[in-house]
Amino acid sequence: MHKLALAAMLVLSSASAVAETAQELAVKKMIEPRLGQGAKIDSVAKTPYSGLYEVRVGSDILYTDEKAKYLFIGRILDTQTYQDYTKARVDELSKIKFSDLPLASAMKVVKGNGKRVIAVFEDPNCGYCKRFDKTLQEIGNITIYTFLYNILSEDSVTKARDIWCSADRSKAWDNWMLNGKAAAAAAAGCTTPHEKVLALGKKLKVTGTPTIFFTDGTRIPGAIDAQGLEAKLATIK
Repeated sequence: MHKLALAAMLVLSSASAVAETAQELAVKKMIEPRLGQGAKIDSVAKTPYSGLYEVRVGSDILYTDEKAKYLFIGRILDTQTYQDYTKARVDELSKIKFSDLPLASAMKVVKGNGKRVIAVFEDPNCGYCKRFDKTLQEIGNITIYTFLYNILSEDSVTKARDIWCSADRSKAWDNWMLNGKAAAAAAAGCTTPHEKVLALGKKLKVTGTPTIFFTDGTRIPGAIDAQGLEAKLATIK
């Protein structure tokens, strides 16, 4: 009898899962044409809050009801804890596999024991990057991989090339970012990973600099301060 009951529960559970999937597909079919021409929904999933359905379009999260009659644009927060469920979901979706980063295409600096590791996408003409690089001077026991993500101007490409082609890239980078001292012009035959890094940034949806990636796959866009960076690093095991 116990085995029969267990089997029945498994059948019911499976049927429920199928029904829910069918409903998600139905919601997707209803809502997609209502989002405007060219809109493509990547996924629809039922949420645990108030019967809403999560509608994912690229890196954007929207919400709708089971009849796709209403569209909710914004963040869902818990009124008791003020936890931002939407942000947590976006962060989850934007995670990367850190070990897949082509670190040979980045400049490497090791400070102290270097046990804590980050990768940063920066543009040499980015003021917020310069602020963040000054912050990094306060941080010890860290390995920093800097990808030269030249998206602000054509001049960024030139500056990055001169820095990359220097005998001491890290020193040339610090001289420019911290002290405003430009690197010497690169030799004519020197090549850089500019195109590769540009493609990588687009693939990872890096839309601004600096963007910091951590070994747990999460990211922080913007020039976080030393206290915030230390707090984030402390959460990574």
